[in-house]
Amino acid sequence: MNPFLPFFLASFLFFISHSQTTSNTSSQHRCLPDQRSALLQLRQEFVEKRTTSDYYGVSFYPKMKSWKADTDCCSWDGVVCNAENGHVIDLDLSNSGLYGPLKSNSSLFSLHQLQKLNLAFNNFTSSTIPSEFGQLVRLTHLNLSYSALTGQIPSEISWLSNLVSLDLASSDMDDGVDKTLHLRRIDFEALVQNMTNLRELQLAHVNISSSVPQSLVNLSSLTSLSLYDCSLHGQFPTNIFLMPKLQTIDLPFNDLLTGFLPEFHSGSSLEQLDLFSTSFSGKLPNSIANLESLIKLDLSFSKFSGEIPNGIGNLKSLTSLSLFDCSLRGQFPTNIFLMPKLKTIDLSLNDLLTGFLPEFHSGSSLEKLHLSSTSFSGKLPNSIANLEALIELDLSHTAFSGEIPNAIGNLKSLNILDLAACNLSGEVPLSITNLTHLSVLSLSGNNFHGQLPSTLGNLANLTDLSLENNLFHGEIPSSLGNLTQLEILYLYNNSFDGRLPVSLANLSQLQRISLSSNQLIGPIPFEMGRLPQLTSISLSFNSLSGTIPSSLFTMTSLAELDLSQNRLTGTLKFQNFSSSQLTSISLNSNSLTGTIPSSLFTMKTIPSSLTSFAGLDLSQNRLTGSLKFQNISSQFNSIDLSSNSLTGTIPLSLFTMTSLTDLDLSQNQLTGPLKFQNISSTHPKFTRLKLSSCNLREFPIFLKEQNELTDLDLSDNKIEGKVPKWFLNVGKETLHSLNISFNLLSGFEQPPIILPWKSMYYLDLRSNMFEGLLPIPPLSTIYFFASNNNLAGRIPPMICMLKALQVLDLSNNQLIGQIPHCLGNFSSSLSVLNMRNNCFQGEIPGTFTKESNLKTLDLSLNQIKGKIPRSLVNCKMLELLNLGNNKLKDIFPFWLESLLELKILILRANGFHGPIGSPHTNFGFSKLHVIDLSHNNFSGMLPSKYFNTWNAMQLAPEKSNPKPEYMGDSSGYYDDSISVNNKGNEMKLVKILTSFMAIDFSNNRFYGEIPNTMGNLKVLIVLNLSSNSFTGPIPSSFGDLTQLQSLDLSQNKFLGKIPQQLVSLTFLAYLNFSHNQLTGPIPQGRQFATFENSSFEGNSGLCGFPMSKKCGNIEILTFEPRQESSFGEGFNWKVVVVGYASGLVIGLVLGHVIISRRPDWFTRTFGVNLHK
Repeated sequence: MNPFLPFFLASFLFFISHSQTTSNTSSQHRCLPDQRSALLQLRQEFVEKRTTSDYYGVSFYPKMKSWKADTDCCSWDGVVCNAENGHVIDLDLSNSGLYGPLKSNSSLFSLHQLQKLNLAFNNFTSSTIPSEFGQLVRLTHLNLSYSALTGQIPSEISWLSNLVSLDLASSDMDDGVDKTLHLRRIDFEALVQNMTNLRELQLAHVNISSSVPQSLVNLSSLTSLSLYDCSLHGQFPTNIFLMPKLQTIDLPFNDLLTGFLPEFHSGSSLEQLDLFSTSFSGKLPNSIANLESLIKLDLSFSKFSGEIPNGIGNLKSLTSLSLFDCSLRGQFPTNIFLMPKLKTIDLSLNDLLTGFLPEFHSGSSLEKLHLSSTSFSGKLPNSIANLEALIELDLSHTAFSGEIPNAIGNLKSLNILDLAACNLSGEVPLSITNLTHLSVLSLSGNNFHGQLPSTLGNLANLTDLSLENNLFHGEIPSSLGNLTQLEILYLYNNSFDGRLPVSLANLSQLQRISLSSNQLIGPIPFEMGRLPQLTSISLSFNSLSGTIPSSLFTMTSLAELDLSQNRLTGTLKFQNFSSSQLTSISLNSNSLTGTIPSSLFTMKTIPSSLTSFAGLDLSQNRLTGSLKFQNISSQFNSIDLSSNSLTGTIPLSLFTMTSLTDLDLSQNQLTGPLKFQNISSTHPKFTRLKLSSCNLREFPIFLKEQNELTDLDLSDNKIEGKVPKWFLNVGKETLHSLNISFNLLSGFEQPPIILPWKSMYYLDLRSNMFEGLLPIPPLSTIYFFASNNNLAGRIPPMICMLKALQVLDLSNNQLIGQIPHCLGNFSSSLSVLNMRNNCFQGEIPGTFTKESNLKTLDLSLNQIKGKIPRSLVNCKMLELLNLGNNKLKDIFPFWLESLLELKILILRANGFHGPIGSPHTNFGFSKLHVIDLSHNNFSGMLPSKYFNTWNAMQLAPEKSNPKPEYMGDSSGYYDDSISVNNKGNEMKLVKILTSFMAIDFSNNRFYGEIPNTMGNLKVLIVLNLSSNSFTGPIPSSFGDLTQLQSLDLSQNKFLGKIPQQLVSLTFLAYLNFSHNQLTGPIPQGRQFATFENSSFEGNSGLCGFPMSKKCGNIEILTFEPRQESSFGEGFNWKVVVVGYASGLVIGLVLGHVIISRRPDWFTRTFGVNLHK
């Protein structure tokens, strides 16, 4: 007998029996007519329309479309019937495209046997939930989530006591319609009290606006609780965390919900704990290690503190750990990085959290590693290459160091690599171009150097390339044009040179490009104007030349254009500009010429979303012509036309642009007056108004209505008389900065005790004709300038109330009395105190404290007596000390050498006496740039050790900025100034170049030989030792002073020959050796060929040009050009040297225009006044 026969027989009998049962059941569960009718009627209540379910990752599937009236409704999509009585018990119409209101008389509510109902992901057009749902008492599962239901959740829902699962999650999409459901506290409590069988409660985005009821803990079967973004507040019941069956707790985006984590016991079922963006606080308990089933832990944006427990590393099931911005600190447990199932680690924005990366092993599951804005440090390990599953790596704004390991190229799955601001250096490894899946590459804010590899163009999936703020150099690779998916390209603040690659025009998806602050040259490619998605271009601070491509002004997508600080030329020609979307145009600091096209001011209305950026900056060009605009419709918020050559009257039409808040017309040749027929409310409400150098003769009357001004500049006009009383109310609550300097003002019409502007921080009254007592600025003032006026009398004691003051400049007035003692200690923030050229008497206050931040102290040209107070030693930040031209009587202040920042020391024209060297001093002054001890009674020999320690005069300072740098307040509001004796003239340096070095020991009683160590001061520019009793030879080491421009050794007792080495001083423009005892031939060649007889007179033993005395048979030493160069053959070297030196001197010195008053722009740039 076949052994398998019984098995086949049994199977056959089972099949026959099952077929009969199925047949009988089928005849029993055919759809009941009333059920079919109800379902067909339900279909008629809605139209079918694709909804937003795709947004939630749910596919659209119109189930009702397949329902046929002549078929069994129990077989319809989404319908399940009771097998015994044919009633519909399960109806799933989720994501079916139902569109229309869910009405209270819907046939849905006649399906009384329903146990499961799913209407999620439809669009019930903001209708409310009908109370009739309370009739469906057999329901165990109800899902109405994300279906555009609004309003109050009816209390009748709580009648559904058989519910096991309730999902009323509301839409979080904002299309201008309120789609939020609301649940009253009383209904929430009733719901929790009645639904004792609940296992799942999903109320995401439902506006509950109450605390969580304690009775929730009675839902002993609850496995999932989601109260995402429910506006909950108060303390969350801690014992809910300990419910034995609870697997999921989602409470994110309840900012006012407080609470803390309990001590967890072993055996917990918790798999997901999400407290993102809540106010939970306290420390993370060590017992969190007992949550052995935990898969996801998200405590981001909460208020936890303290350290991360080591026990988290024991959560073997954990796949996601997010502790973003939790105020955590201490050392992060390294073993957490090595957890086998962990896919996501996000510790970002915990700036006190420290740690380092471990040695990673192969087989890691890590996909996302975010440590941004933490204090992680150390080097990036080569073993990072073992994170083969890694998709996102964000280590930005950390304290890592070293180089990027070459092994990073093995992370083939990497999609995001962000190493911005990580203190990394070296060259970027070539292997990084193997990461072909990269969409984001950010290496900004590091110290990477070298050239960009052309293979960077292989990263075809890049959408964001950010390499700004590094040290990259060389040309921008043309291969970047291959990155056709690129949307953002940031290469600014590097040292790229060469031309802009034309291939960048291939980046058809590019939206933002910034290449500013590099060294790019050449024209802007016309093709750049053909990028269809481009919204922002910044090419500022380069050396680009040529004309601006007209295509840039017709791009329909471009909103921001910044070409400032280049060398662009040509006129502004905007064709079809009316079609442009440009809202921010910065073309300042170029060489553009011609007139300003009126089309700029008639462009179409700026989109409301962009008006906050609307700005036009054409300042510092060469634009000419008048401003005659009609039909102005521009909605620019900001217009800056300053520092051009615009002429004519200021157009009143500018003041009809109601959107305008920022206007700068300064430094042109425009003229006022600004007179309106009436003060209209349609005038713009300015916050910033600059009308400097506009030939105004009175305060514009329209200012009366300007109550929102923060910055007002009326300087360098011709406004005369007194400041009117009404002007004191202009911007009384808002004005931060007021500049009325360089006018003809004589005072205030009604001078207040304290000027009234409550928010003032900058007040500039200088270079007027103010008379009488010093006006006291508002107590908030930080910068106060009242120099170059006719102010008289004593300084009012109220000056000592200005605790915020950083700069106080009262120089060049007629103030009298003693300097107030409080000025030494009334403000620890004071950095500049300038009282120069007044009539102060008495002694210098000895009240300087250790809290002092004083950098500049100028009390020169007064009648101050006594000694230098020792308390100045407390001013550790002091850089400039000028006590010249007073009546001080003291010995040299050796103790000043402890002021390590001191750069300028001027004690000239006082009664100082004695030697300047002492065996007890350390010979400091390492940062000294200028020392002027002239016109005193100093005596003795010059100490040779001094010049060994004056380091600043020995080495040229390193310059990162090619522009001139000046000494003064770091804010840029104040520049130091001094007077020095140079080339026989009194030279006033309105600004002091950081490269200016000078020594003036003239008109004293020094004697002895000049130390050879003075030749170490290789960057010295001015040296004046005249009118002393120096003897011996002129040191040959002076030939090493290669930057010297002025050398005065006259009126001494120098002996011997003039050193031939001095011929090498090719910058020397002034030389005076007169009235000494020098002998022998005068060296010839180079600069010596330019000096006149007066430079050598009074030395009877000298001979040769330019003296009339011939040298006879004495061989005259001359400079010979180096023989290895053929350039000098047949060439007049004398002409070359004279021309070169003269041109250099003119450029460096005489180019500092001789002025006693503005043009201010020239003074600001070159900064010199000369006085005989």
